[in-house]
Amino acid sequence: MTTSSALTTRQLWTRTRGIALAVVVLLVGAVAIAVVRSQTKHGDLDPRSADPRGSRAVTELLADRGVTTRLVTTLDAARAAAGPDSTLLVAVPDRLTHHQQSLLAKATASSDGRTVLVAPGDWSVGRLAPGVTASPVTTLKPTLDPDCTLPEARRAGSAETGGIRYRTTVDHADACYPSERRATLLRLPATSGTGDTVLLGAPDILLNNRLDKQGNASLALQLLGSRPHLVWYLPSLADSSATGTGGRKSLFDLLPPGWLWGTLQLFVAAVLAAFWRGRRFGPLVPEKLPVVIRASETTEGRARLYRKADARDRAFAALRSTARTRLAPLVGVPATQAHTPEALLPALSARLPDSGEQALHSLLFGAPPRDDAALIALTDRLDALEREVRRS
Repeated sequence: MTTSSALTTRQLWTRTRGIALAVVVLLVGAVAIAVVRSQTKHGDLDPRSADPRGSRAVTELLADRGVTTRLVTTLDAARAAAGPDSTLLVAVPDRLTHHQQSLLAKATASSDGRTVLVAPGDWSVGRLAPGVTASPVTTLKPTLDPDCTLPEARRAGSAETGGIRYRTTVDHADACYPSERRATLLRLPATSGTGDTVLLGAPDILLNNRLDKQGNASLALQLLGSRPHLVWYLPSLADSSATGTGGRKSLFDLLPPGWLWGTLQLFVAAVLAAFWRGRRFGPLVPEKLPVVIRASETTEGRARLYRKADARDRAFAALRSTARTRLAPLVGVPATQAHTPEALLPALSARLPDSGEQALHSLLFGAPPRDDAALIALTDRLDALEREVRRS
């Protein structure tokens, strides 16, 4: 009768079901995250997107009023499209580098068109809207009243502009929808010409799922429909102008900002982990054995280790050292000089005149044995020497 060593289907399932369950959980989690992200993050402020956070609805309403919308994703296209008959909307100004912001500000300053900046923060206002400072959101109230003389705001009435708040030193600026005495919608006239710049503290009035709330639609259509053409600029991370050269990027240019500090932090963490998991420094700490071990067992155990490692030299060195330690007090030699030939051998020769100092030196300090038989023979000679010294 023979027994097969192959696993049955049941045994295989029992052994692998834990791994299979973990893989299924990971896949389900990945799909769930992908679905959630696709529902909440896809197409933010994208004029082609019908998602809740997209902006297709406002462009459709503008098209009904004869305003054309053009989507651009590069700085060069946005600069080329700026003109007196166009409104340039910058969807995410804080995504632009300082170099890109400076180039965009030069292009719009003399265009005589309108520039709409959606929720620009401290990173952007210094270059795209000189003379303006931004403050973070401090109130949870999104709907605010116009409280200004700007015609577009007065006609729209209350709107969901509550977000980043602005303060300016520019003359003749329109500060609307104030929150804690700072505007959440700010219109800055150009220093020359008929152009202007509008800062929106929040993107809500442009989103599909918020357009029908309060006066959001009216305010959005008036701000974006003042010119026959709307250029919708969605900054892209793939834009070559982000490097400031316009040419091909090097490997370091493709790395995100702060990668050097991130790498340094990982290195420090690795060093700390090495110290945490590495060997402890300092002397060994003695511990009490849980049981008492007889000396004979310890001796036999060490002997077996020496034999397994074929370490005859170490075994005989230990035997010689022990023999010298026991012989020294018998012949009147201090323990500190027991392993010194000049002190031990003359005392032994005086005690055993027939042994000869040369033979004693070979026995106690000579070369290690060549084989096991020689090791046993030398062991017997050491025992005999010790017995003879004790009898003399």
